Amino acid sequence: MATIPITTRGAQLLKEELHRLKTVERHAVVQAIAEARAQGDLSENAEYEAAKDKQGFIEGRIQEIEGKLAAAQIIDPSSLNAGGKVVFGATVDLEEESTGAAVTYQIVGDDEADLKQGRISISSPIARALIGKDVGSVADVQAPGGVKSYEIVDVRYI
Repeated sequence: MATIPITTRGAQLLKEELHRLKTVERHAVVQAIAEARAQGDLSENAEYEAAKDKQGFIEGRIQEIEGKLAAAQIIDPSSLNAGGKVVFGATVDLEEESTGAAVTYQIVGDDEADLKQGRISISSPIARALIGKDVGSVADVQAPGGVKSYEIVDVRYI
């Protein structure tokens, strides 16, 4: 099984979700199924069907998270020493060359990506263009609107 890179923060979020699913959500859906069963005929019981569907989703998500955590390669960005190069977990300050717009991204695992919070997936085009470059380098990214060039202003491991 291939390892999946994930930051310590991302691993902690997955562990918290797994704990919540196992201790809260799982018990709540079992209770909902029991209440729906008590209503009698299960063949036309919408509440029972909805509860069973939710149970299937919860159990599937639990298995998915356990699999991801088992295959995870947890990387602590603050312990990295990549000599100023852009690597997984690094926080990168960029300046778009054509507009001068400044943006900051942290390169994270696929499950952690959230563009609104400045976290981009390691498999995204911009992250792939940045990996291995250092401060002062220019990364050309193929975007839907054409090629965009970003200058790397700073690389931090936080």
